[in-house]
Amino acid sequence: EFILYDGFEPSGRMHIAQGVFKAMNVNKCTKAGGTFIFWVADWFALMNDKMGGDLEKIKVVGEYLVEVWKATGMDMSRVKFVWSSDDIISKATPYWTQALDIGRKTTLGRIKKCCQIMGRLENKLTAAQILYPLMQCTDIFFLKADICQLGVDQRKVNMLAREYCDTAGIKSKPIILSHHMLYGLKKGQEKMSKSDPDSAIFMEDT
Repeated sequence: EFILYDGFEPSGRMHIAQGVFKAMNVNKCTKAGGTFIFWVADWFALMNDKMGGDLEKIKVVGEYLVEVWKATGMDMSRVKFVWSSDDIISKATPYWTQALDIGRKTTLGRIKKCCQIMGRLENKLTAAQILYPLMQCTDIFFLKADICQLGVDQRKVNMLAREYCDTAGIKSKPIILSHHMLYGLKKGQEKMSKSDPDSAIFMEDT
């Protein structure tokens, strides 16, 4: 028995890298005996100004993404979807206690190096977006994840969690199980992008 975690921003349409590819990876992990927790990062999407900063629209998109995964063939018997806004509010004390401890043991420079996870440049960050990597690192411990099963583009913040274990004296570090990204359709693109429709094949495309 082990717990795997991935977080996703409800931020628009789902392309095949997030849909088909993710479902395949999840099914492999649960078949091996893992329980997969999806952290529905609605507050994170709000921090990143997705869907015009409208939390209700973000929640609708989150529900849509879950239904697409069901239709794709993801085995839901060992999959849980946990909404960040609900859990952070209901368990505020342990969440923010953990976040503050990570924050006081991490330099601002180290946090800023993780901000590529949002697709943002360091000199264009809002104050809310500075919190993003700090909270994403917190999620790993809050959800008691044994394995971080995210794309290689999330590796920096996953490594931050392992570095925090060293400074906090935590012996059991989360395992990083990264998957590669599907290349975009345009020349030179390292991955498909929702913000560039010409770079991706979307799940509703016919």
